[in-house]
Amino acid sequence: MSEPPPLLLRRVRRPGSDDLLDVLIADGRVARITPTGTVYSSIAGTHAEPTAAALPTAEQIDADGAVLLPGLWDSHVHFRQWALRRERLDLTRAESAHDLLQIVRAAADDSKASGPLVGYGFRDATWPQPPTQESLDQAAGGRPVVLIAWDLHCAWLSTPAARWLGVHPDPDGVVREAEWFATSRSLDSHTEHLERTDAGALRRAADAAAARGVVGIVDLEMADNLATWPGRIMAGVRSLRVRAGFYPDRLDDVIDAGLRTGEILPGTDGLVTVGPLKIIADGSLNTRTAYCRHPYAGHLAEPHLAGDVPGEHGHLEYDVDALTGLISRAGRAGLGTAVHAIGDAAVTAALDAYANARSAVGDPGLPATIEHAQLVHPTDLPRFAQLGVTASVQPEHAMDDRDIAEEYWPDQTGRAFALRSLLDAGAGLRLGSDAPVAPLDPWAAIAAAVTRSRDGRAPWHPEQRISAREALRASTGRARLDLRAGDPADLVLVAEDPLRADPDALRRPDVLATLLGGRWTHRAL
Repeated sequence: MSEPPPLLLRRVRRPGSDDLLDVLIADGRVARITPTGTVYSSIAGTHAEPTAAALPTAEQIDADGAVLLPGLWDSHVHFRQWALRRERLDLTRAESAHDLLQIVRAAADDSKASGPLVGYGFRDATWPQPPTQESLDQAAGGRPVVLIAWDLHCAWLSTPAARWLGVHPDPDGVVREAEWFATSRSLDSHTEHLERTDAGALRRAADAAAARGVVGIVDLEMADNLATWPGRIMAGVRSLRVRAGFYPDRLDDVIDAGLRTGEILPGTDGLVTVGPLKIIADGSLNTRTAYCRHPYAGHLAEPHLAGDVPGEHGHLEYDVDALTGLISRAGRAGLGTAVHAIGDAAVTAALDAYANARSAVGDPGLPATIEHAQLVHPTDLPRFAQLGVTASVQPEHAMDDRDIAEEYWPDQTGRAFALRSLLDAGAGLRLGSDAPVAPLDPWAAIAAAVTRSRDGRAPWHPEQRISAREALRASTGRARLDLRAGDPADLVLVAEDPLRADPDALRRPDVLATLLGGRWTHRAL
C-alpha cells in the first residue's frame, strides 16, 4: 500500500489549549507541528527543513480550531459478531418473554424471509417469567430460530434450530457458556458465506467505527482470526488496524507457526498484527456464571432464561493451575494473554495465575490483561500494577448492568466497574466495548466512564468516575494526548474539545475526520 500524499492541517488545537497550530503529515507520520502561519515563512527561508519540501504539494485543510487527538482504539471487540448484529434481527427492545416472542413471530411470518432466523440482544435477567422452547417453536412456525443473548454467553434455540446445529440444549431450549461457544462456531460455519459474499457487512462495520474516530481494535472473536483477517483486508476492510486474538484451541498452531504477539500478519499491508491468547476463566453476570466470592442473591429462586448457575458462586472454567499453564506456555512463545474474568473470585484466580507465571517464566514484557474485571476485591486492586497486568474494561456495561448488579450483587456494587479505584491503585486501564454487547463506539465508553450515567438517570456510584483526560488516555492507549513530531498519523479531529465539553455531550461528539497512517478513513470537512 503506497503512502498517502502529504497533508497540512491548518488551525488545529491540542486538547485543553486555545493555541492554533499547523500540523504537517507526511509518510504516514506527524512530520512537524508549528504555530499557525510559521510554516510558510520556513518555506520561504533559506534554512527550510526537509519536511518543508512536502508542503507545496500537500493538501491543505483549514480545521477552523478543531481539536486533533490520537486516534481511538476499542480494546475488546468481537468484530464479526458486531458486523452481523448490524444485519440480524434486533431483540434489544424486548422487555419480556412475550415481547421477544412477538418479535420472532413477526419476523417468522414475513413472506420475504425464509430459512434460519438469527436474532441478537435479548436481556432476560430481570424478566418475571422465562420463556420455553415450546413457546418459541410455536412463534417460529417451524423455522430454525437462534436467539443470542446480549452478553454472548447463551442462546435460545427452537427445536428445528437445535437439530440444524446438531446440539442438545437444556429442556428450555437454552445452550449456555462453553457449550454455546462451541455451538456459536457451528453457527458461524453454517453462515460462513457471509465472509465470502458479504464483505460489505464487514466494511460497513469498519467504516462506521472509523466515523467515530476509531483507528484500531483488538478483535477477540471466537474464530480463527489470524486466518480470516488477511482475506478481509484483501476484500477491502481497510479502515482499521487490528490486533487479532486467538483461543486456547489454536495455541498449538500459533506456536508451531512461530508467530509472536505484535508481529504483522503477511498479506495485510501492515494493518493486522498478532494479538493475545484469549482465555475465558468464568462466565457472565447476566447468566449468573461470573465466579464470585459471595453467593448470588436469590440464586435458588425461579431461574430466568439463562438458568440457574452451576453453583451459588458462579462458575470457574479454568482453575489457577490451568490458567498458569496457559499463560506460562504463551509467554515462553512470545505471546501475550488476555484473561476474561468478571467475578471477583475469577479476578483473584487470574492475578494468582499471572503471579505464578511470572515466577516460572519471568516477565517477558508481553501484553497481559484481565478483560472486564467487573468486580474486584479491594485486596486485588494493587496487584494489577504490581504484576504489570492491565485492566481492559467496558464502562458502558456498567450502564447496561447496573440494575442486574443491584439485584444479583447487592451490597457489592460500590466496587463494581471500579475504574477510579483501579486507577488510584496504579493499574493500567484500557477501554473497550465488547461489541456487540455494547456498540463499537469509544465515545460511549468514555462518557460512561466520566459520568457513570445514561438516559438521564442519576450517576451510579459516582465515586468511581474518572476524568475525561484519563478516559481518553485509556481509549487511545497513550500516556499523552498532545501530538508530537514523529508520532504515527493515526488521528481523529473533533469539533469540540472533549476536555472542556459538557460531560453529557461526550457521547455524541462531532467527529470531523479520522486518519489512519495519514490516509483518510472518515472525512466530514
